[in-house]
Formats: sequence, structure tokens, C-alpha cells
Amino acid sequence: MKTDKKRARLNEDIESSEVRLIGSDGSQVGVVSIEEALETAQRDGLDLVEIVPDAEPPVCKVMDYGKHIFDIKKKNALQKKKQKQTQVKEMKFRPGTDRGDYEIKLRNLVRFLENGDKAKVTLRF
Repeated sequence: MKTDKKRARLNEDIESSEVRLIGSDGSQVGVVSIEEALETAQRDGLDLVEIVPDAEPPVCKVMDYGKHIFDIKKKNALQKKKQKQTQVKEMKFRPGTDRGDYEIKLRNLVRFLENGDKAKVTLRF
């Protein structure tokens, strides 16, 4: 069975005969047979997840895979929320704009750019 590169192999999908096992508490158990690793995961009511498939033998961890995916999605959503949204500030000019109004609008444009916002200037006739 072929799996996505983004999705880790779980439980019976792991094809190796021996794995380096990491316990559910994060402790190194050592190199064990795949049957013993699956038995450990089932006894704890958790999943056996292949973390590093390219290692020899592959590194597997006993964890709750659903909770792990939920935590990753939650962390990604929090990072996305923390990203600063750049705003586009628009300044409109007309041919009849007086000098004082022009200077105020120009000063505001400079302030917007210094704050890191994008500025859009519209000349309306």
C-alpha cells in the first residue's frame, strides 16, 4: 500500500520487521520487533506511528495519532493567527485638493509607509 509523503504510516502499515521504539512517555525503549511494538501500542490503547521512515531501523513512537494531528493543526492555526496582516491604505486626490489638505494627506501617506502598510494613491478627475 502506497501512502502520502505527508501522512505518517500507522500500526500495520509499517513494513519493517524491526523498529526503534519510543514509548508514549518519550523514553527510548530500543530496537524491538514490529509485533512487540504493535503489542505495546495496543496495550496502551494508542497508535504506533512511524516518525523517521528513512532511518535504519525506522523510528516509531507510541502516541495517540488523532490527538497528534489535532495539536499540529491547532499550532498551525495559532501561527497563522499571529501573522501580521498588511493593510492597503488608500488616499484619494482630486484636482481641486487644496495645498493644506494635500500636505496632510502626504504626511499620512508617509506615516502609513513607515508603519509597514501598503499605500494606494488614487487621482480622481
